[in-house]
Amino acid sequence: MLSKVWSSTPLGIEAIPVEIETHIESGMPRYTVVGLPDGAVRESRDRIYAALRNSGLPLPRGAITINLAPADLRKEGAAFDLPMALGLLAASEGKPSAEALASLWIVGELALDGTVRPVRGVLPIAIRARQERRKGVIVPVANAEEAALVEGLEVYPVASLAEAVGLLTGTQPRLPFRRDLKALFDEAQHYDIDFAEVRGQENVKRALEVAAAGGHNVLMVGPPGAGKTMLARRLPTILPPLTPDEALETTKIHSVGGMLGKTGLIAQRPFRAPHHTISDVGLCGGGAPPLPGEISLAHNGVLFLDELPEFKRQVLEVLRQPLEAGRITISRAKYTIEYPAQFMLVASMNPCPCGYLNDPRRTCLCTPPQVQRYLSKISGPLLDRIDLHIEVTPVPFEELSRKQEGEPSAAIRARVVAARQLQAERFRDLPGVYCNAQMPARLVRRYCTLDSEGQQLMKMAIHRLGLSARAYDRILKVARTIADLAGSASLRPEHLSEAIQYRSLDRESWFLR
Repeated sequence: MLSKVWSSTPLGIEAIPVEIETHIESGMPRYTVVGLPDGAVRESRDRIYAALRNSGLPLPRGAITINLAPADLRKEGAAFDLPMALGLLAASEGKPSAEALASLWIVGELALDGTVRPVRGVLPIAIRARQERRKGVIVPVANAEEAALVEGLEVYPVASLAEAVGLLTGTQPRLPFRRDLKALFDEAQHYDIDFAEVRGQENVKRALEVAAAGGHNVLMVGPPGAGKTMLARRLPTILPPLTPDEALETTKIHSVGGMLGKTGLIAQRPFRAPHHTISDVGLCGGGAPPLPGEISLAHNGVLFLDELPEFKRQVLEVLRQPLEAGRITISRAKYTIEYPAQFMLVASMNPCPCGYLNDPRRTCLCTPPQVQRYLSKISGPLLDRIDLHIEVTPVPFEELSRKQEGEPSAAIRARVVAARQLQAERFRDLPGVYCNAQMPARLVRRYCTLDSEGQQLMKMAIHRLGLSARAYDRILKVARTIADLAGSASLRPEHLSEAIQYRSLDRESWFLR
C-alpha cells in the first residue's frame, strides 16, 4: 500500500517542500530510505519503531520503501521522524487517511517514548506551506509560537506521536493555536536599558543618534572604561521599531539557526556581540548543515565587535562584501546559500595595546612598532566602510557624580524615527534603499549636492585628510543624515563640517597606513 505525507526542509532561510512516499508490500522485512538522506534520517528507523511501540501503535511489517522527493536534494536532520511515522501508519493501517494528510505539512523529531521534540526552521516551513496553499501545519508544541506568526495558516501543536494520530483520525478535536501579535510587538518596545543612564559623553551620544538616523556604521576609539560597550548596547533602544515584515524576516533567520526564545518572535532589533575568537565561518555562516552566521543573525539590527583589533584579520576581511551588498553568499562544493546581512556595524577599540595612547592623564607604555602592529590588523578598505569614527574620552568625576539623568532613549528615538520617515519618502520608488547609508553613488550625486561653500570645504578636507572616493561618498551620506535630523532639505556647510569631524581616524597620524 502507498501513502503520501508532505513535509519540508529549510534551505538557507527558505523552505523546500518534501513529499514523503511510503510503500509497503509483503515479503522479507526490510526498511529502506531513498532520496539522499543523511545519517540522522537513516537512523530514524530505530526512533520511529521505538516511538510506535511505546505509544501503543501497530508496527508496520513487510518490505518498506520510503522515498523523500525531490530525490536530488539532500535531506538533513530529524524533522522527518514524525511525518515518516505517520506515513508508515497510513501505508500499513490505512489511518490516518490520505484526505486527512493531503492538506497538512508535518514536521517533528521523535523521542523513543513517542514524545515530539522541537526542530529548527519551522517559521520558513510555515511560510512556504501558506504559499503552497496548504490548510495548516502539524508542529511540535515548542515550535507552535513561531509557526503561529504566519497569518492565514492553521497551526496544530502536538506533544506526542499518539496525539498527532488522534488529531488526524478525528479521535481528538482540532484546536488551532492562536497568538496576539499586536500585544507581542507592544511588549517588545520596552527595554531594560536606556540612554538616560549614560553620564556625560554627549558628543558620542550625538554621533550614535546620527548613526541610528541614517543606518551608518560606527567605530568608537577610547581607553578602557570610557563607556564604549555601555553606549553600544543602548543603540538598539534608539533605532526605529521593527516593522512586521522586518520582524518576520529576522525571526526566520533565528528560526533556521535554532536560536529563537520562548516568545518565538524577534520583535526587537537584534544586538549580536560575538567574542573576538570567532572564526570566519561563525561570523559569515556555513558549516554542515549550513547555518547563518553572526552577521545574518544581526540582520535588521546591530553587530557589535568589541576590541576590534583582537579579531583575526581574515575574519574581519569577511565583513567587506556584506557591508556593501547587505547579503552574504556561502558557496561550497555541495551547496550555495544566500543569507541576508543588512546590519549596522558598531565596533570599539583601544588606541593601542595598553589602551592609553594620547590619553592626557595616563602614560602610554607601548612602543611605536607595537602600536603599528596593533592598528594594522584593521585594513584600510574595512576602515573606509565605517562611516563614523568617534573618539570616546573618560568621563570626568563631575559628570559621573551628577544625579540628573541624561536624555532618555525615547526622546532620541523620536528624532531618529522622524529622520527615517524623511528617508522613506525620499526612497519610496527605489527598491532596496531604505536609509541614507544604503544610497549607491548615483543617489549620492542626486540627493547630496553641495553649494560652492560646501564644495570648497570638501576640497580642503580631501587634501588635508587624504580621503578615498569611498570616504568622500560616506561623508556626504552622513551629512545628508545630519540635515535630515535638522529637517533641512539642502546640505549646509555646518552639516558637512559635522560629518567631516566624524572621520577622526583619518586625521590622526598614528592611524595612517
